Amino acid sequence: MKNLVMGATLLAATSLAGITQAQALTVGVSIPAADHGWTAGIVYHAERVAEKLMEEYDDLNVIVKTSPDPASQANAVQDLAVQGIDALVILPTDPDPLVNAIMQVKMEGTFVTLVDRAPSNNDNSVRDLYVAGNNPALGSVAGDYIAETTPDAKVVVIRGLPIPIDQQRQDGFDSALEGTNVEVLEKQFGNWNRDDAFRVTQDFLTKYPQIDVIWAQDDDMVVGVLQAIQQAGRKDIQYVIGGAGSKDMIKKVMDGDPMIPVDVLYPPAMIGTAMELTVAGMLDQVPVAGSYILDATLVTPENAENYYFPDSPY
Repeated sequence: MKNLVMGATLLAATSLAGITQAQALTVGVSIPAADHGWTAGIVYHAERVAEKLMEEYDDLNVIVKTSPDPASQANAVQDLAVQGIDALVILPTDPDPLVNAIMQVKMEGTFVTLVDRAPSNNDNSVRDLYVAGNNPALGSVAGDYIAETTPDAKVVVIRGLPIPIDQQRQDGFDSALEGTNVEVLEKQFGNWNRDDAFRVTQDFLTKYPQIDVIWAQDDDMVVGVLQAIQQAGRKDIQYVIGGAGSKDMIKKVMDGDPMIPVDVLYPPAMIGTAMELTVAGMLDQVPVAGSYILDATLVTPENAENYYFPDSPY
């Protein structure tokens, strides 16, 4: 764990004095309820790492709370504060409505680790540590792979939702394809939903007689994409690239499925990284404040086993 922390690129450092392993430490973890595959993975990894950390540290208590919406999550954060937490690790359902609740906890001297979703104004005062995936790189890694593997490909794109992280991913993808011969035929939103992605893919397959590659930002959407391709009986599509690192897609990469040759990580396991860094900073007295941005690793048959969690729901 110390090697992980010392190897991270951190923008700032802090010392959390007064907390030793002789003292009991309580960490509250507030996360969205499992409303789709990626958040189901968040819940799984939060509970997995909470159990692991409490086995590793005798005087550590980790409380995990799930919430379906911002109002419920604000109440959950208040409940955790009442229980007397020393640190809060929070992945907001929607960060802006939760800023006040988080700041109230932070002003009481609680160490705050914000995960994945930052306020729209990028106000760093709301947290001590920020842990997130690399959204621009999620797009650029996929774009680079397409340009290198199929340099003259005709590509259709299934975006997520019209929100900032979607635009960051799309910008990264577009930048990677600048100056290449790859042709993007069309982009549509699939709302990070497999049913919507199925319908969008059907539309693409109707419009375009030749499609070489489909890029879908999220592995949940890839499920719908593959179903539409199979149903249409199309043989021209060489492969599909998703993102996030769902166990089903990682397994396809491991097994050498030609339709899913690679995947790009935006792992729900990042909640576990945030929890481990937070506890290490408080109990091992190592500097962890600042920003920790995970790589958007290209998952290939050679490394896929490292990212495969067969017991995870995602």
